[in-house]
Amino acid sequence: MMTTQDVFSFFRAWVMQPGRVGAIAPSGAALARLITSEVGPATGPVIELGPGTGVFTEALLARGVQQNNLALIEYGSDFVRLLQLRFPEARVLWMDAGQISQHNLFDNQSVGAVVSGLPLLNMTPRKVLAILGGAFNYLRPGGAFYQFTYGPRCPVPRPLLDRLGLKATCIGSALLNVPPASVYRISRRRPLRLG
Repeated sequence: MMTTQDVFSFFRAWVMQPGRVGAIAPSGAALARLITSEVGPATGPVIELGPGTGVFTEALLARGVQQNNLALIEYGSDFVRLLQLRFPEARVLWMDAGQISQHNLFDNQSVGAVVSGLPLLNMTPRKVLAILGGAFNYLRPGGAFYQFTYGPRCPVPRPLLDRLGLKATCIGSALLNVPPASVYRISRRRPLRLG
């Protein structure tokens, strides 16, 4: 549950590094429910990128994902300490999400979903490629990367999706979030069948 301290911490982090945080307040409950709506206990391990204060993490736990099946990748040191206290059984890693391919998060076990709270629109195409490429190295076939945006379209441009062999599908909008946001499921394209 989001506290006044969470809002203050988030706002302070945004003031100090607006390009890294991307929003002035944590995501709301409606967005958290939407971005986690296709994830559950059968999904298996889940990677969360940019969990901040843990709003999406709480929603994942409410959907039945076990803490020990979560890897929380956070760059903000204040948020890392908070996440370690709130989710002691999760793997909380203080690192840049663009470097996840350099780590072994689940002892060579693939994951079923990646949930991202990262401000991809504030990042260079090269950084977005590193994040998506690293995430899809972990994702098993049929797994998906979930990303929200405040913008009018998918925050991953079509040329980047094409380069990685991915497709994006809008799964809904959280109009009650402030500001309103949309969620995209990014997944591998199915190979064309010949003949």
